[in-house]
Amino acid sequence: MVDMDCKRKMVSSSNSPKLSSKLHVTIPSPFKVTVSSPISCSAPAACSAYELYLRLPELRKLWSSRDFPEWTSEPILKPALQALEITFRLVLAVCSDARPYVNHREWNRRLDSLVTNQIQLVAAICEEDDDDNEENKPGSGPVPVGDGRSTLSLLPQLATWRKSEAIGKKILCTIDNEMRRCKYTLGLGEQNIAGKSNLRYDAICRPDELYGLRDNPYADHIDNEENQTLYLLHQILESWIHASGNLLNRIVSSIEEGRFGSASSDVYLLERIWKLLAEIEDLHILMDPEDFLKLKKQLQIKSTGKNDAFCFRSKGLVEMMKMSKDLRQKVPAVLAVEVDPTGGPRLQEAAMRLYATKRECDKIHLLQGMQAVEAAAKSFFFSYRQLVAAMIGSAETNATASQESCDSLSQIFMEPTYFPSLDAAKTFLGEFWSHLG
Repeated sequence: MVDMDCKRKMVSSSNSPKLSSKLHVTIPSPFKVTVSSPISCSAPAACSAYELYLRLPELRKLWSSRDFPEWTSEPILKPALQALEITFRLVLAVCSDARPYVNHREWNRRLDSLVTNQIQLVAAICEEDDDDNEENKPGSGPVPVGDGRSTLSLLPQLATWRKSEAIGKKILCTIDNEMRRCKYTLGLGEQNIAGKSNLRYDAICRPDELYGLRDNPYADHIDNEENQTLYLLHQILESWIHASGNLLNRIVSSIEEGRFGSASSDVYLLERIWKLLAEIEDLHILMDPEDFLKLKKQLQIKSTGKNDAFCFRSKGLVEMMKMSKDLRQKVPAVLAVEVDPTGGPRLQEAAMRLYATKRECDKIHLLQGMQAVEAAAKSFFFSYRQLVAAMIGSAETNATASQESCDSLSQIFMEPTYFPSLDAAKTFLGEFWSHLG
């Protein structure tokens, strides 16, 4: 039991009546997991096979290239734009699929949503760029813009080809709509009625070099339409994962420099990317069941242990999860207090004062965003586990957990909160207000 004296100094509200007695709130014991960390990569051989299949070494060179060294948002925006360009190729592949049993209607709806959400994220990153340049923040370099439009992107072709014309034109309208708050636009053939400058899309995204990676190593000797779909889906996924790694580095730097407003904006971008990753994974459900299971056999995809879910073959995803979890280490810096070595409630009390006084809103927004990232990340792995069961059957999914109390995917979303001090602060504040009536 934890004893708390609800004084005004703990919850400063001039209109709040005092409680006549002390509050007694029980804080539940943390859930005990069976391993020290449920997040770890699959066997090296499995990870290597995954990377070679997706041609990740070549993609990383494109993601990491710095064509505009003074532009600080390039490491985040470049892989985001490349994910968008690969999505255009996925649209082309789906529209070109001649199999009579493909659910084209639902594919078009889901792809429309996926493209829209990516454009919204790109626009949000561009808006942050504009804000940084207006405030002359340290390191914020000039955005590479010009008058010319892209001549290499697939989108103009999608907007004119009969089978993809509807979705292509819809994407162009979406770009116009979502980029309206930015000082420039993407330059992919959208109307651009305001006459804004165009981002130097071809120089940043390098669509021609992405086109050179259009086929996976098994394209020539695996006769299965779902092979290309699986390949493109995971290239989109990995591109956003790479962007997230750079975004996480920027969040940490902003917190260390005391720029909590910038960190808050970025942490909510991270939450949206976690949700986008789940949306990308959900597209697997539209693949034909028999063709997918046949492809699984052709690619020799199989689980060999309790920690060998297919997603753990992505080193980038595992690192993204670890970095998202490690944001908890920045809570003391945000609250401007040191962790009590005796285990006292120093952080919790500081969080309660912050929530009650409302004097530093950027810090409140940042802490809320951190907890939103935790929820989105855990939701990703929960939904992923359900998706795998739907795709390959629950028997194979559950087989990996037969020797243990639960598999690693389950342990991730069953872990205790990453932010116990924030959790306890809200528990106490909730109890305080519930006793006022």
